[in-house]
Amino acid sequence: MSSPFQTGIGELTWANVVLICVGLIFIGLAIIKEWEPYELLPIGAGIILANLPGTGLLLQPHEVGDEFGSAGILGFFIEFGLLRFTILPQLIFLGLGAMTDFSPLLANPRLLLLGAAAQVGIIVAFFGALALGHFGIADFGLLEAASIAIIGGADGPTTIYVTSQLAPELMGITAVTAYSYMAMVALIQPGIIRALTTKKERQTYMRPQIRKVSRPEKVLFPIVCTIAVVLLVPRSAPLVGMFMFGNLMRESGVVERLSDAAQNSLMNIVTILLMLSIGASMPADVIMRPETLMVLALGLIAFACGTAGGVLMGKVMRLVSKEPFNPIIGAAGVSAVPMAARVAQRIGQQENPRNFLLMHAMGPNVAGVIGSAVVAGVFLGMLG
Repeated sequence: MSSPFQTGIGELTWANVVLICVGLIFIGLAIIKEWEPYELLPIGAGIILANLPGTGLLLQPHEVGDEFGSAGILGFFIEFGLLRFTILPQLIFLGLGAMTDFSPLLANPRLLLLGAAAQVGIIVAFFGALALGHFGIADFGLLEAASIAIIGGADGPTTIYVTSQLAPELMGITAVTAYSYMAMVALIQPGIIRALTTKKERQTYMRPQIRKVSRPEKVLFPIVCTIAVVLLVPRSAPLVGMFMFGNLMRESGVVERLSDAAQNSLMNIVTILLMLSIGASMPADVIMRPETLMVLALGLIAFACGTAGGVLMGKVMRLVSKEPFNPIIGAAGVSAVPMAARVAQRIGQQENPRNFLLMHAMGPNVAGVIGSAVVAGVFLGMLG
């Protein structure tokens, strides 16, 4: 005899309702405020679907055994795209590489220092999480601390990749925290920048890029960078390798269809699947815990410290630079591409209408992407 029809209303908990409201807020921010809509809208939809009881959408293939076809579509994406094979973050890096122009960095290689300095947020969050675990405030060990710390790189795909390898139970909250703070760059960074710089420093006019980067340089950079970085940090290969391969397709000039597909079709499809999966990784029973608030706080501290580290390094470089140097661009080292570079551009023009800092800021911005991927490789090599 078949079981009677049941609705999910009776199984809906207050925690589900809270998370559904969070999903609605994300969708509202995407539509009304237009804050990173390509990320927040599908994440919000995923959160809502994950918290509607009785759907079966989150059933993963390993949970249904032989009845493989009974797995939910979101569970399928989560298991194969994020947890078992981590395909989606790596494909995102491929698309990002195809969209990245390294010319500002190649024209002024010292901007790598700003991207490196901004990784200090990762270190601060790592030891902060370890301290919470040491004093028994939270159940954080080395694996959890590394997963939480990588949020400080303000790089969503890297956060997802590291968390999936080290602490998959934190996947939903670390990923959503990373993407949420990336979306709120325009709210978080300006106050930190203004607190650490003087008006005179912010008004500094930087001359436009004075050295034209040749095509051979652009082609050789992703090849040389891949070999050098992967030899030093082998576990960074999945992210750095895909990122640089995408860039090689862009700069080679001989595979325009492939480069276009990586930048558009592939990037759009993977973004939909990845963001939905992130949102779906936030069911109420996993998220509504005290540790969630601690992760949110540590992520914000990491992001703020990363911004501060980049700006302070910018102030040091200003002192030793022969050319006028605006320390604002150091804030772009957190690698939230291109949001952080836009913030530097906006603040620079507010202080001095002659300023056009966007291309200068893109140097540390893309350096930050490489830096966070390298730190991720170090964590995975030591702890994975």
